[in-house]
Amino acid sequence: MTGLTRRRLLKMAAVTGAGGVGLSAIGRLGGWAAASPQPVVLQTAKIQTKLMDVGPTDNVLTYGNAGMPPVLRMKKGEPFAARLINAIDDPTTIHWHGIRLPNKMDGVPFLVQPYVYTGDHFDYAFTPPDAGTFWYHPHCNTLEQMGHGLTGVIVVENPNDPKFDAEFVLNLRDWRLGDDGQFIDQFRPRDAARTGTYGTVRTANWLDQPQYDAPAGGLVRLRVAFTDVTRIYAFRVDGAEAMVMALDGNPVPERFSPDALLLGPGQRMELAIRMPDQEGAVVSLRDVRGTKPKILATLRAAGMSFKRDVRDVAPLEANPVAEVDLASAQHISLALSATAENIPSDGICGSLGYGFWAINKVPWPGDTPDPTTPLAELKLGKSYVIDMENLTPQSHPMHLHGMSFKVLSSSTRPVQPLISDTYLIQPNEKVSLGFVADNPGDWLLHCHIIEHQKSGMTSYVRVV
Repeated sequence: MTGLTRRRLLKMAAVTGAGGVGLSAIGRLGGWAAASPQPVVLQTAKIQTKLMDVGPTDNVLTYGNAGMPPVLRMKKGEPFAARLINAIDDPTTIHWHGIRLPNKMDGVPFLVQPYVYTGDHFDYAFTPPDAGTFWYHPHCNTLEQMGHGLTGVIVVENPNDPKFDAEFVLNLRDWRLGDDGQFIDQFRPRDAARTGTYGTVRTANWLDQPQYDAPAGGLVRLRVAFTDVTRIYAFRVDGAEAMVMALDGNPVPERFSPDALLLGPGQRMELAIRMPDQEGAVVSLRDVRGTKPKILATLRAAGMSFKRDVRDVAPLEANPVAEVDLASAQHISLALSATAENIPSDGICGSLGYGFWAINKVPWPGDTPDPTTPLAELKLGKSYVIDMENLTPQSHPMHLHGMSFKVLSSSTRPVQPLISDTYLIQPNEKVSLGFVADNPGDWLLHCHIIEHQKSGMTSYVRVV
């Protein structure tokens, strides 16, 4: 297929929509929101920005023309539209991570939509059915484009949510930069075959340990998106009472303290934090995993104490996710393993050139013109249970597109019956994930450590 034909196919497949920026003023943390039903314009750009003290970093990618990609705000049950305009040299798409939307809006090249060439555009339109914290990123040249900055946070609001005195959004990610502040190789093969290649500079909202003022004694809603391509976090809050309200866009059945809570790339968390009463007191948001704990960001108590109580925070409304029928559910066995087989590398969005990982013994990088056969063909409306076993010595945040599952059981630990789209499976763990196949189309299932995904740990299910 020639490039010209693909370009024509892109234009034919694009959803018709009105043009226009439709952006509100820049928000408190640099977030933009759709001010009307007019499409939000998300134009890719290559910029210079300061990520280290040594000076600006070249070849940073973003949506817009300066700084971090905008925080997009949507409303549960209300139509949303966005126009992706590609102004960088590589083809790209947008995947709306965690949002249950029509298959043709999912942003996966070859499988559901053409990729968007330089100078072209694609119109996305959908109605988010669930409230919560989500995110968006390319699904073409993912390691390079995400690694250079194209990861943004989505907040889907519910008017019935409890009221807070302040809200903050954190986009947590690494950068692979040398001592001169410029990009170095995005991955190393020996690391891709293990945990993945870690970044050298760690940021929250593209800043090193930013601090935000919050009302003393007040209740803060903290939304955190783990948008890094590799890093797994052990998240902890020091200096304040904090409770986990939601994970991966859905309320938790029982709230708990984030005491070194493990969360991987692709996951999201919402916390209710009760700020200290004393003005100037600092709350630290930390990653305590590994040998080099890191303060990610801090909150500073400001003003006279509001004297609030974290127990006053009402429960979040459950999202309308269909309940799996375990009595009739069909089971799907799924094994995560290492591999030494070759994998396709002939697509513009193709592989890294290595095959290290596999699902059910089949390695596939995703986003290639000739995909593997689906893991399973599922009947629309029927219940299923994925029995997933991790045969590797590494952890894998496994992400399912288009649908949400319930965590049913684990062989290694007690689990809450969480509703999610991403599960961080531990080495040698067996987990059962139940869901209703209620969204027709081809839906990816892959590891969100991007080097694992692009070196084989990718597949998909077909709902018909």
